[in-house]
Amino acid sequence: MSEQIRSMFAGLASRYDRTNTVLSLGIHKLWRRKVVRLSGVKPGMRVLDCATGTGDLAIEFKKAVGKSGDVTGTDFCAEMLDFAPAKAKELGLEVKFEIADAMNLQYPDNSFDVSSISFGIRNVDSPPKCLKEMARVVRPGGRVMILEFGQPEGAFKYLYSLYRVTFMPILGWLVTGKNKDAYQYLLDTTAVFPSGKKFVEMMDASGVFSERRYVPFTFGIAYLYIGIVK
Repeated sequence: MSEQIRSMFAGLASRYDRTNTVLSLGIHKLWRRKVVRLSGVKPGMRVLDCATGTGDLAIEFKKAVGKSGDVTGTDFCAEMLDFAPAKAKELGLEVKFEIADAMNLQYPDNSFDVSSISFGIRNVDSPPKCLKEMARVVRPGGRVMILEFGQPEGAFKYLYSLYRVTFMPILGWLVTGKNKDAYQYLLDTTAVFPSGKKFVEMMDASGVFSERRYVPFTFGIAYLYIGIVK
């Protein structure tokens, strides 16, 4: 990933959770819980959460796999990871957090039962390469879970567009500490990144999944993509 993107997230780290709250209308935590439920993880399983940021999804997975399971959260930005261990410790959970590039993971093939990434795949230099790498470290039959912002459809599309154009810039400017460039980047990428069927086409092109499907969250503000590894 580019140094420019890494630096941007480093500067945003202390406000990242609040930024996600603005972008998701405050329901990103519910989305993450649904990701864990639909992943099918069971106690004792091993999970890798890429682009874990401040650790929210990794922590939700740890709750599901229990003490006998193992969860590793990785991110390419050390400043983001700085906030994650304290979150897990406060809940009495043991989660490993390590620096890693989602396009070049340091783990052997078939190391995990599930790999995941939330609100991160649109930030990597090559999403197809990231998909292949996330699948590589998961055992055959395991799952790759991708949660990402999308573009709403139907009548809600117009309401969300109004919120996005009118209120988001003001809230984002305040939440990100007046870091206008960082917030504008997040806003712009959520608006244009392939979602729904277009992202599934990218999954198909990667050639690493035997099955794949997607689930829209909240009228398409976000999508969950599930790939079964060959």
